Amino acid sequence: MPNSATQDGVDRWRRISQAQRHLFYSLLRWRLPHPDRTQDPVGGLVFDFLEDTVQDDGSVVPAITGHEEGLIAIRAAEADDLTREQARTSMNEPYRTLLGHFRHETGHFIWNRLVRDRNNFDGFRAVFGDEREDYTEALAQHYANGAPPGWQESFVSAYASAHPWEDFAECFAHYLHIVDTLETARAFGIAVDPRGHEEMAAEVDFDPYRAASADQLVDEWVPLSVAINSIQRSMGQRDSYPFVLSAPVVAKLEYMHQLIAGAATP
Repeated sequence: MPNSATQDGVDRWRRISQAQRHLFYSLLRWRLPHPDRTQDPVGGLVFDFLEDTVQDDGSVVPAITGHEEGLIAIRAAEADDLTREQARTSMNEPYRTLLGHFRHETGHFIWNRLVRDRNNFDGFRAVFGDEREDYTEALAQHYANGAPPGWQESFVSAYASAHPWEDFAECFAHYLHIVDTLETARAFGIAVDPRGHEEMAAEVDFDPYRAASADQLVDEWVPLSVAINSIQRSMGQRDSYPFVLSAPVVAKLEYMHQLIAGAATP
Protein backbone atom coordinates (compact mmCIF):
# COMPACT_ATOMS: atom_id res chain seq x y z
CA MET A 1 0.00 0.00 0.00
CA PRO A 2 1.13 3.60 -0.50
CA ASN A 3 2.89 4.99 2.56
CA SER A 4 0.50 7.54 4.02
CA ALA A 5 3.30 8.89 6.22
CA THR A 6 4.89 10.60 3.21
CA GLN A 7 3.51 13.32 0.95
CA ASP A 8 4.09 11.16 -2.12
CA GLY A 9 2.13 8.36 -0.49
CA VAL A 10 -0.73 10.68 0.40
CA ASP A 11 -0.83 11.97 -3.17
CA ARG A 12 -0.97 8.40 -4.49
CA TRP A 13 -3.81 7.54 -2.13
CA ARG A 14 -5.74 10.60 -3.28
CA ARG A 15 -5.40 9.75 -6.98
CA ILE A 16 -6.17 6.07 -6.44
CA SER A 17 -9.23 6.89 -4.32
CA GLN A 18 -10.49 9.37 -6.89
CA ALA A 19 -10.35 6.73 -9.64
CA GLN A 20 -11.97 4.15 -7.38
CA ARG A 21 -14.87 6.50 -6.62
CA HIS A 22 -15.49 7.00 -10.35
CA LEU A 23 -15.66 3.23 -10.77
CA PHE A 24 -18.10 2.72 -7.92
CA TYR A 25 -20.29 5.56 -9.12
CA SER A 26 -20.98 3.55 -12.28
CA LEU A 27 -21.47 0.25 -10.45
CA LEU A 28 -23.97 1.89 -8.12
CA ARG A 29 -25.81 3.76 -10.86
CA TRP A 30 -26.41 0.47 -12.67
CA ARG A 31 -26.91 -1.47 -9.42
CA LEU A 32 -24.42 -4.05 -10.66
CA PRO A 33 -23.46 -6.83 -8.23
CA HIS A 34 -20.34 -5.98 -6.24
CA PRO A 35 -20.31 -8.18 -3.12
CA ASP A 36 -17.34 -7.74 -0.84
CA ARG A 37 -15.39 -10.51 0.90
CA THR A 38 -17.81 -10.50 3.84
CA GLN A 39 -20.69 -11.31 1.52
CA ASP A 40 -18.66 -13.63 -0.71
CA PRO A 41 -15.44 -14.83 0.97
CA VAL A 42 -14.23 -16.59 -2.18
CA GLY A 43 -14.99 -14.24 -5.07
CA GLY A 44 -16.13 -10.96 -3.56
CA LEU A 45 -14.69 -7.69 -4.83
CA VAL A 46 -11.61 -6.48 -2.98
CA PHE A 47 -8.70 -4.22 -3.91
CA ASP A 48 -4.98 -4.42 -3.21
CA PHE A 49 -2.80 -1.40 -3.99
CA LEU A 50 0.70 -2.76 -4.43
CA GLU A 51 4.01 -0.98 -4.08
CA ASP A 52 6.96 -1.94 -6.26
CA THR A 53 9.63 -4.15 -4.68
CA VAL A 54 13.13 -2.70 -4.28
CA GLN A 55 15.81 -5.40 -4.41
CA ASP A 56 18.99 -5.40 -2.32
CA ASP A 57 20.95 -4.20 -5.35
CA GLY A 58 18.61 -1.23 -5.76
CA SER A 59 16.78 -2.56 -8.79
CA VAL A 60 13.00 -2.25 -8.83
CA VAL A 61 10.55 -5.05 -9.56
CA PRO A 62 7.28 -3.44 -10.66
CA ALA A 63 4.07 -4.59 -9.00
CA ILE A 64 1.56 -6.18 -11.37
CA THR A 65 -1.91 -4.81 -12.04
CA GLY A 66 -4.41 -7.61 -12.53
CA HIS A 67 -7.44 -9.57 -11.35
CA GLU A 68 -8.00 -12.98 -9.81
CA GLU A 69 -11.37 -14.13 -8.46
CA GLY A 70 -12.53 -10.71 -7.32
CA LEU A 71 -9.14 -9.53 -6.06
CA ILE A 72 -8.09 -6.51 -8.10
CA ALA A 73 -4.46 -5.50 -7.75
CA ILE A 74 -3.40 -2.01 -8.81
CA ARG A 75 0.22 -0.95 -9.08
CA ALA A 76 0.28 2.06 -6.76
CA ALA A 77 3.30 3.59 -8.53
CA GLU A 78 1.09 4.27 -11.55
CA ALA A 79 -0.59 6.98 -9.52
CA ASP A 80 2.56 8.94 -10.45
CA ASP A 81 2.33 10.46 -13.91
CA LEU A 82 5.97 9.76 -14.79
CA THR A 83 5.80 6.07 -13.88
CA ARG A 84 2.51 5.57 -15.68
CA GLU A 85 3.72 7.37 -18.80
CA GLN A 86 6.88 5.27 -18.87
CA ALA A 87 4.72 2.14 -18.69
CA ARG A 88 2.44 3.45 -21.44
CA THR A 89 5.25 4.18 -23.85
CA SER A 90 7.13 0.96 -23.10
CA MET A 91 3.98 -1.03 -23.92
CA ASN A 92 3.18 1.14 -26.95
CA GLU A 93 -0.27 2.03 -25.64
CA PRO A 94 -2.20 5.14 -26.75
CA TYR A 95 -4.02 5.44 -23.41
CA ARG A 96 -3.20 4.43 -19.84
CA THR A 97 -4.86 5.81 -16.70
CA LEU A 98 -5.63 4.70 -13.17
CA LEU A 99 -9.33 4.88 -13.93
CA GLY A 100 -8.79 2.75 -17.02
CA HIS A 101 -7.06 0.13 -14.86
CA PHE A 102 -9.93 0.09 -12.37
CA ARG A 103 -12.54 -0.24 -15.10
CA HIS A 104 -10.65 -2.88 -17.09
CA GLU A 105 -9.85 -5.12 -14.13
CA THR A 106 -13.39 -4.80 -12.81
CA GLY A 107 -14.51 -5.99 -16.24
CA HIS A 108 -12.91 -9.35 -15.41
CA PHE A 109 -14.85 -9.44 -12.13
CA ILE A 110 -18.08 -8.59 -13.96
CA TRP A 111 -17.42 -11.40 -16.45
CA ASN A 112 -17.18 -13.83 -13.55
CA ARG A 113 -20.43 -12.62 -12.02
CA LEU A 114 -22.58 -12.08 -15.11
CA VAL A 115 -21.23 -14.57 -17.64
CA ARG A 116 -19.50 -17.44 -15.85
CA ASP A 117 -21.62 -17.61 -12.71
CA ARG A 118 -24.88 -17.20 -14.65
CA ASN A 119 -23.89 -19.66 -17.38
CA ASN A 120 -24.24 -17.05 -20.13
CA PHE A 121 -21.48 -18.56 -22.23
CA ASP A 122 -23.35 -18.96 -25.52
CA GLY A 123 -24.14 -15.27 -25.90
CA PHE A 124 -20.65 -14.27 -24.85
CA ARG A 125 -18.92 -16.66 -27.25
CA ALA A 126 -21.11 -15.56 -30.15
CA VAL A 127 -19.75 -12.03 -29.74
CA PHE A 128 -16.25 -12.36 -28.26
CA GLY A 129 -15.13 -15.89 -29.14
CA ASP A 130 -14.30 -18.93 -27.03
CA GLU A 131 -12.71 -18.07 -23.70
CA ARG A 132 -11.56 -21.68 -23.32
CA GLU A 133 -8.58 -20.80 -25.52
CA ASP A 134 -5.43 -21.12 -23.39
CA TYR A 135 -5.16 -17.72 -21.70
CA THR A 136 -1.50 -17.90 -20.69
CA GLU A 137 -0.43 -18.99 -24.15
CA ALA A 138 -2.60 -16.32 -25.80
CA LEU A 139 -0.98 -13.56 -23.75
CA ALA A 140 2.48 -14.94 -24.43
CA GLN A 141 1.76 -14.90 -28.16
CA HIS A 142 0.40 -11.36 -27.92
CA TYR A 143 3.45 -10.00 -26.11
CA ALA A 144 5.80 -11.86 -28.46
CA ASN A 145 4.11 -11.04 -31.76
CA GLY A 146 1.76 -8.13 -31.11
CA ALA A 147 -1.79 -7.78 -32.35
CA PRO A 148 -2.76 -9.43 -35.65
CA PRO A 149 -2.82 -7.32 -38.83
CA GLY A 150 -6.08 -5.42 -39.19
CA TRP A 151 -7.03 -5.77 -35.53
CA GLN A 152 -8.63 -2.31 -35.66
CA GLU A 153 -11.47 -3.74 -37.74
CA SER A 154 -12.69 -5.98 -34.91
CA PHE A 155 -11.21 -4.77 -31.62
CA VAL A 156 -11.28 -1.55 -29.63
CA SER A 157 -7.59 -1.89 -28.72
CA ALA A 158 -4.61 -4.04 -29.61
CA TYR A 159 -4.72 -5.69 -26.19
CA ALA A 160 -8.35 -6.66 -26.70
CA SER A 161 -7.22 -8.94 -29.53
CA ALA A 162 -5.12 -11.07 -27.16
CA HIS A 163 -7.94 -13.22 -25.74
CA PRO A 164 -11.76 -13.09 -25.39
CA TRP A 165 -11.43 -12.30 -21.67
CA GLU A 166 -9.32 -9.24 -22.46
CA ASP A 167 -11.68 -8.23 -25.25
CA PHE A 168 -14.58 -8.30 -22.79
CA ALA A 169 -12.67 -6.38 -20.11
CA GLU A 170 -11.58 -3.74 -22.62
CA CYS A 171 -15.12 -3.32 -23.95
CA PHE A 172 -16.48 -3.07 -20.41
CA ALA A 173 -13.96 -0.34 -19.63
CA HIS A 174 -14.78 1.55 -22.82
CA TYR A 175 -18.50 1.27 -22.18
CA LEU A 176 -17.91 2.94 -18.81
CA HIS A 177 -15.63 5.56 -20.39
CA ILE A 178 -18.34 6.47 -22.88
CA VAL A 179 -21.33 6.46 -20.54
CA ASP A 180 -19.65 8.35 -17.72
CA THR A 181 -18.19 11.02 -20.01
CA LEU A 182 -21.51 11.51 -21.78
CA GLU A 183 -23.21 11.95 -18.42
CA THR A 184 -20.65 14.58 -17.47
CA ALA A 185 -21.23 16.38 -20.77
CA ARG A 186 -24.97 16.32 -20.13
CA ALA A 187 -24.51 17.68 -16.59
CA PHE A 188 -22.55 20.65 -17.97
CA GLY A 189 -24.93 21.20 -20.90
CA ILE A 190 -22.17 20.55 -23.42
CA ALA A 191 -23.35 20.22 -27.02
CA VAL A 192 -21.42 19.99 -30.29
CA ASP A 193 -22.52 21.81 -33.45
CA PRO A 194 -19.46 22.21 -35.71
CA ARG A 195 -19.79 24.75 -38.50
CA GLY A 196 -20.20 23.14 -41.89
CA HIS A 197 -20.45 19.63 -40.42
CA GLU A 198 -24.05 19.24 -39.35
CA GLU A 199 -23.65 15.46 -39.39
CA MET A 200 -21.28 15.83 -36.44
CA ALA A 201 -23.76 17.66 -34.22
CA ALA A 202 -24.42 16.09 -30.84
CA GLU A 203 -26.40 16.88 -27.71
CA VAL A 204 -26.85 14.48 -24.81
CA ASP A 205 -30.55 14.98 -24.07
CA PHE A 206 -31.00 11.64 -22.29
CA ASP A 207 -29.55 9.88 -19.26
CA PRO A 208 -26.61 7.87 -20.63
CA TYR A 209 -26.94 5.40 -17.76
CA ARG A 210 -30.44 4.65 -19.02
CA ALA A 211 -29.73 4.74 -22.76
CA ALA A 212 -31.92 2.74 -25.11
CA SER A 213 -28.98 1.14 -26.90
CA ALA A 214 -25.26 1.32 -27.54
CA ASP A 215 -26.04 2.97 -30.88
CA GLN A 216 -27.71 5.85 -29.05
CA LEU A 217 -24.58 6.30 -26.96
CA VAL A 218 -22.16 6.02 -29.88
CA ASP A 219 -24.16 8.48 -32.01
CA GLU A 220 -23.47 11.18 -29.41
CA TRP A 221 -20.07 9.92 -28.33
CA VAL A 222 -18.30 10.06 -31.69
CA PRO A 223 -18.90 13.80 -32.31
CA LEU A 224 -18.23 14.66 -28.67
CA SER A 225 -14.98 12.67 -28.54
CA VAL A 226 -13.80 14.29 -31.79
CA ALA A 227 -14.42 17.70 -30.22
CA ILE A 228 -12.68 16.75 -26.97
CA ASN A 229 -9.67 15.40 -28.87
CA SER A 230 -9.48 18.59 -30.91
CA ILE A 231 -9.52 20.70 -27.75
CA GLN A 232 -6.78 18.54 -26.27
CA ARG A 233 -4.63 19.08 -29.36
CA SER A 234 -5.17 22.82 -29.07
CA MET A 235 -3.65 22.58 -25.59
CA GLY A 236 -0.71 20.49 -26.82
CA GLN A 237 -2.05 17.36 -25.15
CA ARG A 238 -2.65 13.84 -26.45
CA ASP A 239 -6.11 12.77 -27.53
CA SER A 240 -8.36 11.90 -24.59
CA TYR A 241 -9.99 9.11 -26.58
CA PRO A 242 -7.54 7.76 -29.21
CA PHE A 243 -9.75 4.89 -30.35
CA VAL A 244 -11.95 4.01 -33.33
CA LEU A 245 -15.31 2.30 -32.81
CA SER A 246 -15.75 -0.05 -35.76
CA ALA A 247 -19.07 -1.78 -36.42
CA PRO A 248 -17.93 -5.03 -34.71
CA VAL A 249 -16.82 -3.03 -31.66
CA VAL A 250 -20.18 -1.26 -31.49
CA ALA A 251 -21.84 -4.69 -31.59
CA LYS A 252 -19.71 -5.68 -28.60
CA LEU A 253 -20.75 -2.50 -26.81
CA GLU A 254 -24.37 -3.41 -27.51
CA TYR A 255 -23.77 -6.80 -25.92
CA MET A 256 -22.32 -4.98 -22.90
CA HIS A 257 -25.31 -2.65 -22.83
CA GLN A 258 -27.78 -5.51 -22.75
CA LEU A 259 -25.74 -7.50 -20.22
CA ILE A 260 -25.60 -4.57 -17.82
CA ALA A 261 -29.27 -3.68 -18.30
CA GLY A 262 -30.30 -7.24 -17.52
CA ALA A 263 -28.10 -7.56 -14.46
CA ALA A 264 -29.25 -4.63 -12.34
CA THR A 265 -30.29 -5.70 -8.85
CA PRO A 266 -33.47 -4.33 -7.21
